[in-house]
Amino acid sequence: MIVEIITTGSELLLGQIVNTNVVWMARHLNEIGFDVCYQTTVGDNRARMKEAVSHALTRADIVITSGGLGPTRGDITKEVCAEVFGRSLSLDEEYADWLKAGFKKRERAFTENNLRQAMIPDGAKIIYNHAGTAPGIVLEDGDGKVIINLPGPPHEMRDMFTRSVVPYLAERFGIDAVIISRVLDTFGIGESKLETEIQDLVLAQKNPTLALLVRPTGNIIRITAKARTEDDARALIAPVESEIRARVGEYIYGVDDEPMEEIVGAMLKSRGLTIAAAESCTGGLFTSRMTDVAGSSSYVRGGIVSYTNEVKRDALGVKQEDLDAYGAVSEEVAREMAEGVRAKIGASIGVGITGNAGPSASEGKPVGLVYIAVSGVRSTVVTRNIFTGSRSQIKLSASQAAMNMVRKYLMDER
Repeated sequence: MIVEIITTGSELLLGQIVNTNVVWMARHLNEIGFDVCYQTTVGDNRARMKEAVSHALTRADIVITSGGLGPTRGDITKEVCAEVFGRSLSLDEEYADWLKAGFKKRERAFTENNLRQAMIPDGAKIIYNHAGTAPGIVLEDGDGKVIINLPGPPHEMRDMFTRSVVPYLAERFGIDAVIISRVLDTFGIGESKLETEIQDLVLAQKNPTLALLVRPTGNIIRITAKARTEDDARALIAPVESEIRARVGEYIYGVDDEPMEEIVGAMLKSRGLTIAAAESCTGGLFTSRMTDVAGSSSYVRGGIVSYTNEVKRDALGVKQEDLDAYGAVSEEVAREMAEGVRAKIGASIGVGITGNAGPSASEGKPVGLVYIAVSGVRSTVVTRNIFTGSRSQIKLSASQAAMNMVRKYLMDER
């Protein structure tokens, strides 16, 4: 069945809140075999909302809305959808009593405008809201079209979807297929190069399908298969993933959006190793990300933000003559930072990051130039990197590249 999701609310179009509902619903609908082919966002305008819902019904079997079911006069989604199907609204006494009982239980004053939530379109199915007050609505017409109204607050929408919408869809349409995706996370290969390496697979795709997506921390390859069971879908994905790994496996660091910091952390923990970082242009971002992982205290020893040359020299032992001769943004300084922090803090692995995050050139070094060093017992390796984007993007890219270097270093050490 083809589904269109319509999220309502002028605040979405104004950019005041992030539209997480459409992402969540699309993912869960696809998981149970319903094809989300369209997504629309419309403001709290009766004419435009009616136009959006009417148009959606011309190309989708099921239209699911989110938002606009509350007690205020601006909450018009239910009224508009009823009008599209030619239904009038009337007070549902049973739901009104349920609402009042809920307010009393929570010791909240019940105002009369809350009864707007108990106004139900003729012939509609009511979905009780166990996480809020506004009910969900299911409207069916004689041609098999369905409109499902869900509340806007994410915790209410998700509870209602899981508790009531999925069973309704299973009973009404049957769930005889699943859509499963496998995401391969890559780093160190550009989008155009990645596409070139697997272009023939992309052009020949049927089931599974392939998609390349750009993320702030690298590019991903999404393999999506549709089958009767999850096992069947994964069986379709497996040979395609194997072929992709044979071509670009050196750039694949994880699967299914597992953060690099979790992968590197798990490697350190399994080997009984510790890590410390000396950061200049990243300003502590590398260490911050590494410590975002629960239990990271078992392998993160600490870090030094050596933003000035004085701190590089006095805290890390970087040679003044190297700072004078090569500048702070150099291979020599990155190496000494990594080796210095490893010795100073007493870690198995030391990381040094120094570069120019912009917005202007410094010491004759271009914006985006970053040297990263990883030092261990056996050796120290240094890479020269050029990153693009804003200051914050360069910092994120540098921290990701540093983690990837640690990952590869640990793999080589093994």
